Amino acid sequence: MTTSQEPRETGGEAPDDYRLLLPEGWYRIPLEPERCVRSIDALVERQYKGVDDAPHVKKQMRDQLLDQADKAVQNGGIEIYLSLQQAGPITVPASLVITFIANGPAATELESVAADIQRSGSAGTQAAKVELPSGPGVRARSRVEVGRDEKTGEVLHSNALDYYLPIPHSPAFLLLSFSTPLDVLAEALMGLFDAIAASFTWQGAFS
Repeated sequence: MTTSQEPRETGGEAPDDYRLLLPEGWYRIPLEPERCVRSIDALVERQYKGVDDAPHVKKQMRDQLLDQADKAVQNGGIEIYLSLQQAGPITVPASLVITFIANGPAATELESVAADIQRSGSAGTQAAKVELPSGPGVRARSRVEVGRDEKTGEVLHSNALDYYLPIPHSPAFLLLSFSTPLDVLAEALMGLFDAIAASFTWQGAFS
């Protein structure tokens, strides 16, 4: 991550990197083109290791991941993390996309940002300014309809948790976008997402 913009504040330098702690079983996909393709190919091979008769399924998974990565890059995405955690025989579906936003409001305006997100979001969206160990930010939770199951007709939802983090001494933001389609595990996963966000730290020169 680089932050070469004019400083948001005086008296320090913008951090040039960050760290966060992910649970065991999460897989990182960097979004630089060559590294992204290699990482996705490695994940597909890992998930279908020992399975030689599923070329169509492997191609479908690869294409879906490449499409997800491409959309993230178009929005300023830096990296994607995918949950490969197991709950019995089921892989818990969850993801984190980290996005770089070059220009955003001042850190002093975060309460207004939260109010705007809550006002313009889907019904039930909740947003508020929060204080994390890394500094102030905005936490926004939402649940939106994303389609219907072709077989059962059941309405499908995405449960999302977003953290907007102002980069110190810079006009830029990082956006941490967590999501899961599982309503039954949504509350538990929101707690996990909050813990991951709380582990976030800036790296590099700032004060």
